[in-house]
Amino acid sequence: MMDNRHYPAQSSLKVGLTSCCPRCGEGRLFTGFLTVAPKCEKCGLDLAFADSGDGPAVFIMMIAGFIVVGLALWTEVTYSPPYWVHAVLWIPLTLFLTVGLLRPLKGWLIAQQYKHKAREGRLDH
Repeated sequence: MMDNRHYPAQSSLKVGLTSCCPRCGEGRLFTGFLTVAPKCEKCGLDLAFADSGDGPAVFIMMIAGFIVVGLALWTEVTYSPPYWVHAVLWIPLTLFLTVGLLRPLKGWLIAQQYKHKAREGRLDH
């Protein structure tokens, strides 16, 4: 990893929302929808450290689950609609929330890894 003194600190929220480099804030973090770039094309930061694992999926399950289940229960108790109304309402919302939040949350977690210098565990010999 190169020296950080020449780069201003980037907001993890900005990195997550714009999918930019966590060091310089200019390069792209992803080459595809969720594929992390090997390195930043602007500052050369090696992004091999970036491994968010299942973190984004866990957060999304909790966030989307809370929203969708809460609204579905409220709708059922308040209006008692037929099942097809639930399908029309909650399937698109579930897809929108899960797919829409995946990339920003992955970017945010990678920015947090960079900011806190999180690395894979190593044993000292």
